[in-house]
Amino acid sequence: MQTYRCVTPSRLYIFVLQAFVKCHFDYDPSHDNLIPCKEAGLSFNSGDILQIFNQEDLNWWQACHIEGGSAGLIPSQLLEEKRKAFVKRDLELFPVSPLCLEFDRHELRIYEEVAKVPPFRRKALVLIGAQGVGRRSLKNKLLVSDPQRYGTTIPFTSRKPKVDERDGQMYSFMTRSGMECDIKNGRFLEHGEYDGNLYGTKINSIHEVMETGKICILDVNPQALKVLRTSEFLPYVVFIEAPDFEVLKAMNRSAIESGVVTKQMTDSELKRTVDESERIKRAYGHYFDLCIVNDGLEAAFRSLRSALEKLTTEQQWVPVSWVF
Repeated sequence: MQTYRCVTPSRLYIFVLQAFVKCHFDYDPSHDNLIPCKEAGLSFNSGDILQIFNQEDLNWWQACHIEGGSAGLIPSQLLEEKRKAFVKRDLELFPVSPLCLEFDRHELRIYEEVAKVPPFRRKALVLIGAQGVGRRSLKNKLLVSDPQRYGTTIPFTSRKPKVDERDGQMYSFMTRSGMECDIKNGRFLEHGEYDGNLYGTKINSIHEVMETGKICILDVNPQALKVLRTSEFLPYVVFIEAPDFEVLKAMNRSAIESGVVTKQMTDSELKRTVDESERIKRAYGHYFDLCIVNDGLEAAFRSLRSALEKLTTEQQWVPVSWVF
């Protein structure tokens, strides 16, 4: 079997004849002024899986959709990196470290090498979404629906326990100096400060849940995907997308009337949720395995549970780094 090599600024890509990639951008050859023959181009959308079978040309690869159909030309990783290298990205959605920002500048969303594997159960379920979109409600419904299958971490905090609080129940309590030391040594997946106290999720606590045989459910900042989306955690990443403004407003009103929530969100807060949802999807959509619009909690829960069941019965496309 012949092997082709393509050296790019970020890494060495090595594809064989039976190579597959997941596309992380939309492409329409009719709008591409660089392609030598527009009629020979192959259109695709972000999320499509393509089979790559010829990379001899440095700028144009030959590919076809896995569903079949005729082959066509697509821009190579190298060509698309050059084209996108100076495109401004939405990098600062959240407070992040200089290291993460440097990572983002070099991580261009183009192609990801993937492999098709037999059905298997993921070790972690990661729920991503804007504040107020209902991630915690979905997380809690899953935990209650099957406590033998799902588990979650207990957050750590540097604040003093209240009179009726027990360590390890709602929070695990640490000294501030102890937390700062662990944060410095990279033992926390994410952390933040509220009202003068530190809060965070320890990486080791995720392993503890997984070691019990349960799927660890996490609702985290999307920046945490840089750590989680590896063979160590084998996550299934689900984006909980906000509905449009009017639907979200009606849902909040209904939740108040039924006593599920007590806080009425202002129009500016609702708009902020919708806008943040769009920004997250635009900046981190290439990490998502599934997107669910939460325009109704019960329907969203059914969609999520159905998708999780399919993981144990259907073949899956995963990053090739998880396999080799």
